[in-house]
Amino acid sequence: MRKLLMVAFVILNAKAAFAQEIKDPKATEVWEPEPKIVTPGTVGIAAPSADAIVLFDGTNLEEWTSVDKPDAPAEWTVSDGVVTVKKGAGNIQTKRSFADYQLHLEWRIPENITGEGQARGNSGLFLASTGPGDEGYEIQILDSYNNRTYSNGQAGAIYKQHIPLANANKKPGKWQTYDVVWTAPRFNDDGSLKSPARVTAFINGVLVQNNAELQGATVYIGKPSYKKHGPAPIKLQDHGDPSEPISFRNIWVREL
Repeated sequence: MRKLLMVAFVILNAKAAFAQEIKDPKATEVWEPEPKIVTPGTVGIAAPSADAIVLFDGTNLEEWTSVDKPDAPAEWTVSDGVVTVKKGAGNIQTKRSFADYQLHLEWRIPENITGEGQARGNSGLFLASTGPGDEGYEIQILDSYNNRTYSNGQAGAIYKQHIPLANANKKPGKWQTYDVVWTAPRFNDDGSLKSPARVTAFINGVLVQNNAELQGATVYIGKPSYKKHGPAPIKLQDHGDPSEPISFRNIWVREL
């Protein structure tokens, strides 16, 4: 009986320890290996193709809406051909929903950025926004030029799932590009997963995700999982970063 009680005690302690671990966001941080630093070549402004849907052309946010208030317009600041995160305005997402697509987006970390780690120009590109909070599938946006953080949380990472294949970031103040191919997950009628989401992504022309298979939607704490959904909006994140907010321009998508 004493042995059985000891075994039960060990099992319960192990379960308690595991439960405690998944409540800690640091439990899903991966710091090694660090992606190799690659200096990108010159990448010019990519004009949208004839069949592209232009999501932001520098003039207005007519294609976007507030995530918190879906019937309200997006409240980020548009000026001089760029859109900049407006602190406290919340995340914005496209009015249209998409399944598979090719996306082009350009983003800029302010030259006078302060902070370190995750508190340095933090935002995110959510390839499918599946709920009212931060639910979705995130590629991280962050100043990763000379700013160490956990590898699966730096720019180019599928947040807390896939480390980028390279660190091809430019200095703050320079425009950077994301080119992404998104294959949406498919689900059976009963809600079970039929085929997982996949992502191929380039930063500044350098491959950072190569047909990466996602384990589910992005979560900050715990492990990702899937919940049945169909075509979904594309979302940009207002992270609430206390440092200077980041800007975007030249955003377009091609449905596949």
